Amino acid sequence: MSSPYSLSRRDVLQTAAAGAATLTALRGAHAQNPSSDAIKVGLIGAGGRGTGALQQTLSVPGSNVKLTAIADAFQHRVDGALKSVEKMKEKVECPEDRRFTGLDAAQRLLDLPDVDLVILATPPGFRPFHFDAAIKAGKHVFMEKPVCVDSFGARLCLEAAKLADEKKRKVVVGLQRRYENKYRETIARIREGVAGDIIGGQVYWNGSGIWYRDRQKDQNEMQFQVNNWYHFNWLCGDHICEQHVHNIDVANWVLGAEAPQGYHPETAYGVGGRQDRGKNSEIYDHHAINFSYPNGVRIASQCRQFPGGDGRVNEEFQGTKGFVKIGEIKDYDGKVLWKFEGPNPNPYQVEHDELHDAIRNDKPLNNAYYGVTASFAAVLGRLATYSGKQWDYAKALAADYRLMPENPTWDSQPPVQPDKDGNYPPPMPASYKIVDVTKLGKS
Repeated sequence: MSSPYSLSRRDVLQTAAAGAATLTALRGAHAQNPSSDAIKVGLIGAGGRGTGALQQTLSVPGSNVKLTAIADAFQHRVDGALKSVEKMKEKVECPEDRRFTGLDAAQRLLDLPDVDLVILATPPGFRPFHFDAAIKAGKHVFMEKPVCVDSFGARLCLEAAKLADEKKRKVVVGLQRRYENKYRETIARIREGVAGDIIGGQVYWNGSGIWYRDRQKDQNEMQFQVNNWYHFNWLCGDHICEQHVHNIDVANWVLGAEAPQGYHPETAYGVGGRQDRGKNSEIYDHHAINFSYPNGVRIASQCRQFPGGDGRVNEEFQGTKGFVKIGEIKDYDGKVLWKFEGPNPNPYQVEHDELHDAIRNDKPLNNAYYGVTASFAAVLGRLATYSGKQWDYAKALAADYRLMPENPTWDSQPPVQPDKDGNYPPPMPASYKIVDVTKLGKS
């Protein structure tokens, strides 16, 4: 597959030749002497979540770790990331020539052979291409969710996940509920049969609105959209992908046992729309979907981003023996069958702790598969609400559907444009079609 951020065959060979000795030495050293050899970290995407993940990876207890490179589309975010770790300056070795900006910044960082671990926290539309390039460059990866916003990206991530296994690269995805004790213990009790067979459930992320950044007078359309990435599907995937993916992933996890390649719904059907977005956004502000899973299980999904009403961010499931809330299982008479009472450390930190442990001790760790199934299930839900039609997971995954243009630059035209009044028309069921934007205008 061609990819704007994948290394060419020549680049892969050159990078491999230049870095093979270094990477081999680092892998051996980390396995044999984990307390003394630094894991060198590169941050790609220096916004709020990227700097948060950076602080967490630099805070792994007992781990010798150094920030050695940063990449972001915008200079002020690179500066902000460095400012965010000023109190950890003994763990920062990032000179000017290892601070990269622009839409090609990620690739320039990935070309550095001495970076061991990369944090991928750019807008989600770039994620599959960065992940693909990172694994080809021999890096371990922490990447934020969602890991894809379309069919092309999902398939690219799955191929990169397989390559990560072959290369023994460790991959963690920022679906942090998977690293929270309360969730882990609840799932374990479900596996033991405390609630019986799970026959249905509800998942929610209903809250208020999201940030918006005013257009600056010197910004072109590409710069405006990348800076406001949450409001454009090619960059964000809509809030059902960027935010509600957490809850959808929990449903997959509860229903899917330990499926090695991830677990996912078979179909999605639902409704959605825009009520409070304003003209400077392309995405919906509410979705309500029925996901159908194997064996007739149904999950009702809701997500909302506008003020007013009751907020709700949680997951609930019904079993043949009882009702499950995360941290508690009751029978249908109200008797508590199990309740979580153990320690519950910060899962955002735990995911980095376990990633470093896997790197240093060569333990198998690859979250990319369930990262894809959760992310693409969210894409499936979006396809259902945008089109007003039922969508099949397998058919959607195989579809000719790609939102990210090839080789985007600041001078490129984004795949969505405002109308003559400056509005970004929302997707409508009567006219919505999936496309491969790289083939638009081609015969």
